[in-house]
Amino acid sequence: MENCLMVDKLYKYYGPLTVLDNWNLTISKGQRLVLLGPSGAGKTTFLRIISGLEEPSSGVVNSFDQKIGFVFQEPRLIPWRSIKNNLLFVNQNGDHKQILDRLRLTGFEDYLPSQLSGGMKQRVNLARALITRPDLLILDEAFSSLDLRVKASIMEDINQLWLENKFTIIGVTHDLKEALYLADRIIILSSRPSQIIEEIRVDLGPDRSFSSPDLLKIESQLIDIMCSIQAEV
Repeated sequence: MENCLMVDKLYKYYGPLTVLDNWNLTISKGQRLVLLGPSGAGKTTFLRIISGLEEPSSGVVNSFDQKIGFVFQEPRLIPWRSIKNNLLFVNQNGDHKQILDRLRLTGFEDYLPSQLSGGMKQRVNLARALITRPDLLILDEAFSSLDLRVKASIMEDINQLWLENKFTIIGVTHDLKEALYLADRIIILSSRPSQIIEEIRVDLGPDRSFSSPDLLKIESQLIDIMCSIQAEV
């Protein structure tokens, strides 16, 4: 399987503060990976490095994908542009009608962001990332401000789109259920300076339920690991 990303001996410092401590990671194309770890463990810093928004202090980051879609925690939509024009701003030739239809936003093309609910704004945020037809979709706590019903609906859309296109997904979250719903691989981080301390494989297939016994079993395992990390802080 081809690689999407290779990270070798990655360090990130801010003055005397070490945030990322000797990260080594390989992600294959089409994989779905989620990072879990305490606040301040450098999860967002890592996303910014692999997307080219920030430089590592040392180490090697090789990205083999040309197009990256980034979904932030806040929608960051252009407030004076319609939903359609928010999408066309990032890809003038993109099929905005198709992606809005797939994300259940048909009929809202001419609305302004201020006229939409929080969940709908985040769907537009996702649509804006997907209209570029990314090889890699980065999710930076993209659903943390949404209630469970809205969150589950959007994640279901992502999973369906992933089944059709098999783009790579790399996300960070504090929500264990969100990680289990989205990921094939979950990377567990220590507290700062953060190291990769464990990896959990989520072999549940694309159709997942929050009440599935297999999902609940892995969730229990994750809770034990995260509690042990918190106890050491």
